[in-house]
Amino acid sequence: MTIDPLICDTIMAGSTSKTVHDIFQSMEYGPTSSSSATAQAWLESHARTLGLFINGAFLNPAGRQLTSLTDAKGERVFSVVCAGKEDVSEGLSSSASGLRSWSELSCAQRAKVLLKWAGVLGQHGPCVAELSDLSGASCPPASLVRLAQYYSGWAQLRDARLSHWSPRGVVEVVASDDCPLYSLMLKVLPALAMGNAVMVVPGRVAAPSALLLAQLFTEAGLPAGALNVLPGDPVSLGAIVAQSPTVNSVTYCGNKQDGAALCKATAGLGVAVSVSPAVGATCPFVVFESADIDSAVDGAIEAAFKKRKEVQWVLCVQEGVLDAVLARLRLRLAGLKCVSLASEADRVLVEAAVQGAVQQGATLIQSCGPPASGLQYPATVLCGVAPPSPCVASPPPWPLLPLMTFRSHAEGVTLANHSPHGHAASIWTEDLTLALEAAKSLSVGSVWVNSHSVCDPSLPSSGHKDSGTCTDGGREGLYQFLQPSPCAPSLSRSTPALDYDTFGSAASPAVIPTESAPKFYRQFVAGKSCKSESGGSVAVQTPDGASVLAYCPDGGRKDVRNAVEAAIKVQPGWMKKGPSARAQSLYSLAKELEAKRPELAAAIRAQTGLSLDEADLEVELSVDRLTDWAARCSQTQGGAPAVPQAGSALSLPQALGVVGVVLPDHKPLLSLVTLLGAAVAMGNAVVMVPSQRYPVPALTFIQVLQASDLPAGLVNIIPGARDQLTAALANHNVIKAIWYWGSPEGCQYLQHTCTGPFKTLWLHSGGPAAEEEACWAPTSTSFLEETWNQSTQWRSVWIPTA
Repeated sequence: MTIDPLICDTIMAGSTSKTVHDIFQSMEYGPTSSSSATAQAWLESHARTLGLFINGAFLNPAGRQLTSLTDAKGERVFSVVCAGKEDVSEGLSSSASGLRSWSELSCAQRAKVLLKWAGVLGQHGPCVAELSDLSGASCPPASLVRLAQYYSGWAQLRDARLSHWSPRGVVEVVASDDCPLYSLMLKVLPALAMGNAVMVVPGRVAAPSALLLAQLFTEAGLPAGALNVLPGDPVSLGAIVAQSPTVNSVTYCGNKQDGAALCKATAGLGVAVSVSPAVGATCPFVVFESADIDSAVDGAIEAAFKKRKEVQWVLCVQEGVLDAVLARLRLRLAGLKCVSLASEADRVLVEAAVQGAVQQGATLIQSCGPPASGLQYPATVLCGVAPPSPCVASPPPWPLLPLMTFRSHAEGVTLANHSPHGHAASIWTEDLTLALEAAKSLSVGSVWVNSHSVCDPSLPSSGHKDSGTCTDGGREGLYQFLQPSPCAPSLSRSTPALDYDTFGSAASPAVIPTESAPKFYRQFVAGKSCKSESGGSVAVQTPDGASVLAYCPDGGRKDVRNAVEAAIKVQPGWMKKGPSARAQSLYSLAKELEAKRPELAAAIRAQTGLSLDEADLEVELSVDRLTDWAARCSQTQGGAPAVPQAGSALSLPQALGVVGVVLPDHKPLLSLVTLLGAAVAMGNAVVMVPSQRYPVPALTFIQVLQASDLPAGLVNIIPGARDQLTAALANHNVIKAIWYWGSPEGCQYLQHTCTGPFKTLWLHSGGPAAEEEACWAPTSTSFLEETWNQSTQWRSVWIPTA
């Protein structure tokens, strides 16, 4: 049916001076009205000073520093009390008692509390929405209700669906000053659902809303102390809280700078730290020739200019539609008003970025001319910038949108992957095949097809590249708040004194010739058995230490570099082979391992002093473990989670890339096969450092690798000094993850060093012999599942429908 434009003009005449036709052409948004009366009344009830939330009640201790929010006129709207060191112990004591009360409830009872909180949140939705808008952490209450409903289901099913896993205990959730409320609650709710107590250290933006939500949790029946909120400096206060033995895990959300600082501040405290630094990430907005240009341009403007987001967008347009996109951009920007900047410093940064881009040949498209002064600046598109341009590599604050062009589809994906961040991407095309191919090729955690900024807790998303070390959302996002049981190798709670500059630089002991001629082993790099680059060797002692059993190469930084270069060449092709082909290669490897069973058993016996029967049993278990990983290759294929919005969603498991593995002394062959098999089965390449004490079984295993059909460079084995090789792995930018079994000093060094870019760390500083034995036992289902999880990262793909 066709509607006469004159009729539309008549209908709209009483409400606006513009016709429907005019609005359709400009695609501008209508005026919005907002009221903060409910939030203002709640603030008045607290005398406009929000205290700490400890043990189910607000506390306002005297003499604490205040953080104030002011309006456009410079008048104070409200203040938030910043917690001091003296408040931390009270909060931790409350968390300990709250954990006992919360853990005593059944799964069904915890689920009911979360569901009731969703209902309470629905009743007080206006207050939550208004307060989040006032503090700059805008978050629709409906999205929080969805979080509560989703994780209440997992709270109900935890024992049935996640058997052999237990809560970590007290979890500290830290948010940076610019972290949005939704990102914070995406950590808090799953932690509570799994039975943990949560200590929240929110930044300036999310603190007011976090305090209100904690009060609503108390109204919903959450035991006092199960959720405490201590506003303050995310890095310094977060590190103080993490020092307590009560805290068993730290998870962070916010910007990269504070995340890296928190990792360094907590290094050596014996607590695992996971980070999700999405704030400030650069995300590509890719427009292909097959896109609906009107919808794509409208989406780009909405994403970049309509509302302040925690990410920075870069527009990538295929050359064939560049003119059409530019014409639409000029038309749509013409009606936009200037946007408000946060500070004068932001204006200086924006103007410097614009001036630099123009000097490099960029063309400006602006909604209007920039005012001479003030905190107002027009929406600006920087056309024709290059990938190395500063405004692309590190975009300044809102509201600038760099625009780059590409020719082919492959070039568009390459351009989109140019960013060091891997948070999300938006791609626009009407070609479904192209959309799926591009989505699989982009190195990001979330891909939105013909849409942007779509969030749902059912979709797992991992931080790719420099955008995090953990997975949030879905079942996969629950594991950061769980630990395998009964075995749980823990980090040492002591903080050793460590010189990060000299770690791993000690010279290897001198090799003195002996009268006998022990065997000389070689390392395995790029599919070849070779000497170390240094040419040096290390003497391997017999179990009693009375004589030299063998000599092995003394690997170093150059050997690690050669191994990584070989690994990155072969890993993409290995991943593309698919689960079935990888499974066949692992079955073949298990067959070769069985054929070398006598030699490997003899090597284990000679190295460790075990009986021949015990050594042979370890080889047998290693064969079975490889077979298990081969069978699991085709069992993790992602799925299509049910989402409440119209459309379809996919969750896709992905390989990490190149994984560095420092092996334990316990079970030298079985541990190698367990970790190697899981990583390779998922599509990763590995650089492995055998046990410094017991390297012979791993070096004997090289014969098995040489007889297998694994691609050259997929598996590399470099023996030598553990600390020296650990430092080499930590400082290589290509390595995505490091699995470490070693000393507390090594764990501390990795936590302090692996922040630029972030590496996923799986650290073990030793534990009781019984726990070590339990981890490698065939019955340790949860440990094997954790090993598989550590090998995998997840990508969500959102495909909307009309």
